[in-house]
Amino acid sequence: MEEIRIRDIMNKSPVIINKKASVLDAVKEMVSEKVGSIIVVEDGKPIGILTESDIMKKIVAVEKNPAKICVDKVMSFPTVTISPDEKIERAVEIMGKKKIRRLPVVENGKLTGMVTERDIMQFSPLLLDIIEEWAEITRKRLEYKGREKYISGKCEECGMLSRRLSYVNGRLLCESCSEVLR
Repeated sequence: MEEIRIRDIMNKSPVIINKKASVLDAVKEMVSEKVGSIIVVEDGKPIGILTESDIMKKIVAVEKNPAKICVDKVMSFPTVTISPDEKIERAVEIMGKKKIRRLPVVENGKLTGMVTERDIMQFSPLLLDIIEEWAEITRKRLEYKGREKYISGKCEECGMLSRRLSYVNGRLLCESCSEVLR
């Protein structure tokens, strides 16, 4: 079976906005397109991403007027991107390490798409069940053997898929989460 690449599952028409647009305009576009984020571009290149979380924390929670604030003042940056030729596993690894749920897809310096956790999970809805079952089997094996240093599965803290889970305080955790909890 051929390896599945990002280009096979990515959204080829990501929602974009100019960095000088207002946050209100971005929100209207996000609502219209039914998305939770919008990629901020300049000359066809992603320079940031504005998420629902950015808007809640940096606008709503501090009672700022979204019509008077430019997107580039509240967007998340630098933008973490991925190539369309990368494997799905690489996207999962990046998302887990960076604790993000969306990756703009860039080819030859230009934005060509967007891949999200949802895209990955919708591509293979059984993947999560398989990983959870494997994690349970592996956890039991670790309890009995206690020899393996890393295993593959789903992190019980952040929910990301990882090939480098370790058993910490009775839970299977990715490297990022195990570092934070130690």
